[in-house]
Amino acid sequence: MNARPAEPRIDRSLRLQLQGDWGTANLHRVCGWIGQELTDRAGPHTRVGIWNGRGFSDNVRAVGRGEVDIALTTPTAFTVAALDGRGTYRDEFYPDLRALGVVPQRDRLVFAIHSSLGVTTFAELRELKPVLHVATSVNDGVNAVGLAAHEILARSGVDVLDWGGRFLSDERPFESLAHVLEGRANAIAHEAVMLPHWQRLGADYRFLEVEADVLESLETDFGWPAATVSDGYFPGQSSFRTLDFSDFLVVTRADLPEDVAYAVAWILGETRHLIEAQYLHLAPERSPVTYPLDPPTMGISPVPLHTGAASYYRALPAAEPLP
Repeated sequence: MNARPAEPRIDRSLRLQLQGDWGTANLHRVCGWIGQELTDRAGPHTRVGIWNGRGFSDNVRAVGRGEVDIALTTPTAFTVAALDGRGTYRDEFYPDLRALGVVPQRDRLVFAIHSSLGVTTFAELRELKPVLHVATSVNDGVNAVGLAAHEILARSGVDVLDWGGRFLSDERPFESLAHVLEGRANAIAHEAVMLPHWQRLGADYRFLEVEADVLESLETDFGWPAATVSDGYFPGQSSFRTLDFSDFLVVTRADLPEDVAYAVAWILGETRHLIEAQYLHLAPERSPVTYPLDPPTMGISPVPLHTGAASYYRALPAAEPLP
């Protein structure tokens, strides 16, 4: 039987700062999990603080600027631009960012429009130019949802304001979905597609496939990949292509001590049952954390792994079966 990577033991006491989300969502849960397990394996006076954040470029910047030691950010692919200064990071970028692991969340950013508008494609949308009240997140250079939604619409030739419409802009998906379900919006551009609110849209909404040239331009310019929403994932909706919005990246800097980086990667892989247990009441494809977690996959990151974390993933058994 193949041996597991060695459990970390850090004799000295640590002071670490982590940054998660607004306080009650999944990034904060992961921070709490890391903090608990790291404290158990470090010196007796170890203290781990968790800062509230937004989970987007603010968390990446907090790490890059040295304000915190570790942060969670989503979607994972959006962080690549912070390495070389593309997009929202063009004025300040961080080549020394490193990954400790990826916590899986299979997510997509989708655009849906009320069926009464008679639109099923972006080409039809450009032709008809209906008045749109679009629920989405704020486009403030921090929130990745608002940034991506506005990029998709602009590159698709959709001018909401010029057509007489407006954006209903909020921070979190719950507010945006409420605008749709309560009739204030007739379109939505958002993620967190596993939330049950999306299923309540039912036959009243049509999900538009993002055109291939738009998806290709987003990958070329920013490194944002495309993905498919499977057939029937939304009621009455066939499969379609859109922007991938997956995964939580655990990010740090290259100067994090090697033993701490190894310890965090080990916690992610070897104590994964602790976070999985918090989502088992949901089907994996409808869960905000897509379980079961697979340690080798968690070590595959578009941001370079910290060398300490890489030593954990290299030590994994060659064949790591999922439970």
